[in-house]
Amino acid sequence: METRNDLEIGCTGGGATHSDTDIPDIATKVRMVKEAGVFDYIDRSPPDEEFSDLLKACERHDLPVRASGWFYTLGRDEPLFERNIVKARLLGSVVHNVQLLTHHADGHALDDAEVAEAYLRFRDFGLRHGVEPCFEIHVNMWSEHFGRVARVGALVEARGVPFRLTLDHSHVIFKIDNPIEQNVQNMRADIDAGRVVLDPTVPGNVCAAWIGRNWVAHAHARASVPANPVNIRAKHPDGSFGRGIQYPFVRPADGAYPAPWDEAKLEPWKRVVRDLLRHHANDAASPLGQISCEFIPNIDYGAGHGYSIFENNVACARWLRAEWAAACGAQAYVCNAAPRRG
Repeated sequence: METRNDLEIGCTGGGATHSDTDIPDIATKVRMVKEAGVFDYIDRSPPDEEFSDLLKACERHDLPVRASGWFYTLGRDEPLFERNIVKARLLGSVVHNVQLLTHHADGHALDDAEVAEAYLRFRDFGLRHGVEPCFEIHVNMWSEHFGRVARVGALVEARGVPFRLTLDHSHVIFKIDNPIEQNVQNMRADIDAGRVVLDPTVPGNVCAAWIGRNWVAHAHARASVPANPVNIRAKHPDGSFGRGIQYPFVRPADGAYPAPWDEAKLEPWKRVVRDLLRHHANDAASPLGQISCEFIPNIDYGAGHGYSIFENNVACARWLRAEWAAACGAQAYVCNAAPRRG
């Protein structure tokens, strides 16, 4: 089968920082992403006060804003979604990552039909502006029970509409061998019964199913490992530690990460990436257009750590390019938006 080479690698705006204690302004973020020489675009949904500065910086550095994203509470944030789509169109974005929170504004938990109806409405509005919404696999969202994703996808497809996801499988991998996290949304019962399979080496696992059904149109690359250590160096306002959904991609300096680092633990996360890239290289129907590197400094992720967030994004991008070249069986993929360096 003929392979393809239409895949772009970007960096989220939140990942263009070395730590959570000294966040650069947006102009500096854009310059960092461009000068790294490994990214095709920046992924950003700017607040109103940042919009013009982002636009100017991207024009100055010839760096597209290919993707954007935000989180939404149904019943309250529909106008915010529409404003973000308009901004995305003005910035030239082609996809908008949608994190739809588990609960409605009135407090009830969204059921599958409500999520599917929201997807149809969001997709209709987005496509009218040339921006495709992709619902994300993410904690604190309806999709945190991974078994729901197939049900919602089936409801959408029954209406004759393609279902499009953002795959951030760090949220899947960190729940492996993690009973506390598996209990969220009562998912552990389905795992124990074999209805939800997390391990990417086991047939029928959720990531392979989503990829195989051509639902993944956008992806975030942030590594995690099975039973990922909680982030004991950062706390939420309620005093709880960060949930631990980020693992350094490259070996941190001594003391920079509050747990022993073992590169071999990254293999389940890498396995899913390779499965995704192999599928995209060989299936002309694959809708995947880009992958945004997203090591970030938030509490549940890398807050308080001593390793460079941005350097991990750069290293991940280099690895993604090598894996994509391998999947295509071709020469190293050439970055169009920025010259390769080193």
